[in-house]
Amino acid sequence: MKICDITQFYSPVSGGVKRYLHEKLDYIERHTSRDQGALIVPGPKTKVEVRGRSRIYSIRSPLISRTGRYRALVNLRAVGATLKRERPDIIESGDPYQLGWRAVRSGRALGIPVVGFYHSHFPEAYLLASARLFGKRAAGRVMKLSRGYVRRLYNRFAATLVASDRIAQILRDWGVHNVHVVKLGVNIEVFHPGESDREPVRQSLGVEPGRKLLLYVGRLAKEKNTAKLFKAIAMLNARAPGSFHLLVIGEGPQRKQLRELQGQHQNVSWIPYCAEPRELARYYRAADLFVHPGVQETFGLVALESQACGTPVVGIRGSAMDDLVFHDQNEWAAENSAEALTDAIQAFAGKDLSSIGLQAAEQAARLYAWPKVFERLFCIYREVCASYRDMVQK
Repeated sequence: MKICDITQFYSPVSGGVKRYLHEKLDYIERHTSRDQGALIVPGPKTKVEVRGRSRIYSIRSPLISRTGRYRALVNLRAVGATLKRERPDIIESGDPYQLGWRAVRSGRALGIPVVGFYHSHFPEAYLLASARLFGKRAAGRVMKLSRGYVRRLYNRFAATLVASDRIAQILRDWGVHNVHVVKLGVNIEVFHPGESDREPVRQSLGVEPGRKLLLYVGRLAKEKNTAKLFKAIAMLNARAPGSFHLLVIGEGPQRKQLRELQGQHQNVSWIPYCAEPRELARYYRAADLFVHPGVQETFGLVALESQACGTPVVGIRGSAMDDLVFHDQNEWAAENSAEALTDAIQAFAGKDLSSIGLQAAEQAARLYAWPKVFERLFCIYREVCASYRDMVQK
């Protein structure tokens, strides 16, 4: 079976979607004997990279974000030509915009089934932005339009994949058919507990002895709720000076707020991007507690990776990430505010974090190792292909 993935959520510094796609190519190479992979993504120039039984096609695309280094894949003709040349058995679209529509059209023209992976719950972000700018009535209209758009696009796919039960139910309630839950995974060969990294990493960051090291990994953006994290750290420093140190790994439009926080507080470290997974795992293992302020997650891959490394997570209740946490969330923030997040961090930091983290790591390894995830995903692929052949023959 040959699988071709298409997405715009891909850049040299992108996170979860890129990790999922590259882990899939690695699974094809290491755990299957005849399957092949192809990946079509935007890039600074058009080129093809061969990786064993897989190929990565970069199509020259204009830059739309200097910080995230994201590009808009607008050359849809090149996408169609690449699909025609590759002739995969199944296409997976990870894009909810023009690229998703192109994947559907190309699949129909070539007689190939197309599935869509709903990576981003974008209508919720539109709702919040509309409510802030125009009020609740306008936000309601925007949500109604967004639901209709999602329903129209995703019902054109042979199946819709989503990473959480909560988002799957939302899509079903909106009228999206044939939704499958495919929870993402973690590379347990890379992300696992260990003590050897702890002190060297903490010393390199200037973490003073006795302080709890808090970690955030992700984009610095409104949709990630990072402004509330920065306010919470300022509150923590006022309440319990000398008790915490924050490490932020990520880039984004809210870097200005982070720099302001650094200017006011010396216990804040920033690494704009960590490209190497093994290096990222060292930071997870060095931390005492991972702080996840997001409330719009469709999964929360960084929270899974942190727990796999033995570091527990604290955050704000109510997102799809709730189902991905393998320890109690009694101290988590019950509302989306900096004050509630501050209380949650302070309360959770008083627990036996090492013991909690090790138990979470066992659960993460048992339930979410990537091979288990891809075994289920490839079963769905085969079912979709078989159903599509039956439909065509009829």
